[in-house]
Formats: sequence, C-alpha cells, structure tokens
Amino acid sequence: MLSFNFNPFPQLETERLVLRQVTMRHAKDLFPLRSDPEVMKYICKPLAQDISEVKSLINRIQIGIRKNQSIAWGISMKGETKIMGTIGFHFIDSEHHRAEIGYMLGKPFWNKGFLSEAMPCVIKYGFDVMKLHSIEAKIDTDNTFSKRLLLNNKFVKEAYFKGNYFFNEQFLDTEVFSLIKS
Repeated sequence: MLSFNFNPFPQLETERLVLRQVTMRHAKDLFPLRSDPEVMKYICKPLAQDISEVKSLINRIQIGIRKNQSIAWGISMKGETKIMGTIGFHFIDSEHHRAEIGYMLGKPFWNKGFLSEAMPCVIKYGFDVMKLHSIEAKIDTDNTFSKRLLLNNKFVKEAYFKGNYFFNEQFLDTEVFSLIKS
C-alpha cells in the first residue's frame, strides 16, 4: 500500500505555469468558475450560489491534503497568484496504486493550452513521486475537450458505463480513461 506526505505542499512549475496550493484567498478566483454553468457543464456538481460554498470546497481540499488522501493544485500564470483553474488527484486508491485525476479551467483561459501544459506535470508527479501505477479519469461522454486532452496525454479508454451517474434528476453515461505507468 502506498503512503503519501503532501507536507510541505509540492509546488510544481511548467514553462508558463505555477501549480500551487489552493488557500482561502483563492475563493474569489474559484467562485466565478464554480458558479459558471459552462465551466461546470461536465463537472456534475451543483453551481456555487455564494462564496461560502467555494470556501467549503477549499476546506475539503485542504483536509484531503492534510490527511494525505487527495491533492489538488491551483493553476496560475508564473508571476501571478490568481488561480485560473485546478488540477489534481481527488481520489487516491493507495491500496491499488491508482488515482483519479480531475481538472477545470475558467472560460477566459480555454483554448490556450494551459491544461495541456499542466497535465503532464501532474502525471509525472503522480508516477515519479507518488509512485502510482495508474491514473484514471472519469468523464461525461459528451465532453469532447476532455477526451482530446486525455488521448493527447496517452490515456486509453477503458470503459463506457451507461446511466451510472445520477445528477440533476437524470442518469448520465460515463467514460473511463486510464494511463498506466510505462
């Protein structure tokens, strides 16, 4: 079984980005994302109605990190502290050396390659530092951007589940993609 220690928090960098710890001061950055129907379209969580809901989310992220059960990074441009999105392993199965990756990005930052730049860095951290064997992503079947991002990062489609997720009074289909450490 794997064990993790995310203290001190591992800040990561790419050519243009800093992947940093999400703190309460980032609530004002994340609220526009969590309350935007377009950004949340495939996240399948209720839209944030006020900033206190985002602060609760940040608190849950921080607890997961403190307990070494999950880790999420805020995505910022180098030289800035404002967060434009998040990426991380929100579910870690340490017994089976597997983690589920999730990500979101604010609309003003779409189609600029930011997630394409952040994802390999997080994957490398997962395999090299966390010693994961595999990383999975569960996505809405209509989320073509996410499919393309995963396939470009060498994920392979493992499964298609019909009606396995209930949200907004309807059953949704899910595709599961996986990347195994080579």
